[in-house]
Amino acid sequence: MLESYKIQGEGIESVLKSYRMEKTGELSVPPVIERVSITRTVCEGSPIKGIIFDCYQTLIDIHTDEDDMETYERVTMWLAYQGVKIRPEKLRHTYELKVKERMDRSEEEYPEVKVEEVFSEICKDHAVWRIDEKKLGVETAKVFRAASIRKLRPFPQSIKLIEHCINIPKCIISNGQRVFSEMELRYLGFYDYFDFVIFSSDLGYKKPDLRLFMEALKKLGLELEPKCVLSIGDSYENEILPAHKLGMCAMQIEDAWEFYGVKD
Repeated sequence: MLESYKIQGEGIESVLKSYRMEKTGELSVPPVIERVSITRTVCEGSPIKGIIFDCYQTLIDIHTDEDDMETYERVTMWLAYQGVKIRPEKLRHTYELKVKERMDRSEEEYPEVKVEEVFSEICKDHAVWRIDEKKLGVETAKVFRAASIRKLRPFPQSIKLIEHCINIPKCIISNGQRVFSEMELRYLGFYDYFDFVIFSSDLGYKKPDLRLFMEALKKLGLELEPKCVLSIGDSYENEILPAHKLGMCAMQIEDAWEFYGVKD
């Protein structure tokens, strides 16, 4: 099965070279994929029929700062024009507290929340005139995201990688909030490349929960052929390990760029 090529700090080329050499007992790597083109990639003799991508730090290069008080100052100023009066310090404390409370109440091992519901409660509790708290919660979540963004751009290497596998069914599994993550994928031109996107906020649990990957396999129609599915991401814990547990192939994103010749 294809391994994540982050073995003892070595790059993919040195790992592949080492495997081609006789086994010395110091390095034991399972059979790797055969590279001709991504559409002819095989893993343990099985062709890749589906690909699962991570979102952030895999497709999207992003940096946010939810600890910066300026983020909350911008949101509270906007909220003032929506009929909600709350100080930046109070907004930050209340937001963090409500998220924690929801996480603690969850029975999931890897719980997830919907941030728009958190902001809806905050808006309702601090409204100075009649508001539509549900609608305002959604809009506040988007404003909060915009206020916290410090960097948002696509990885051009990932765009090239996707174009290499244009005819292979593929999806995204994201530990993200649909309320703004879907818009980011659309804005950066990624969304329409994929057959579907699974957001953790829709399900109440997040990666590395295996159910997210099982749902992806089911939607891809490959639940009985996990060895024919390749998972690509930046996190060993969230993308590589769960894929291996389900019998899938897996690669870290930078190794995929290098392996398929799109790194530069």
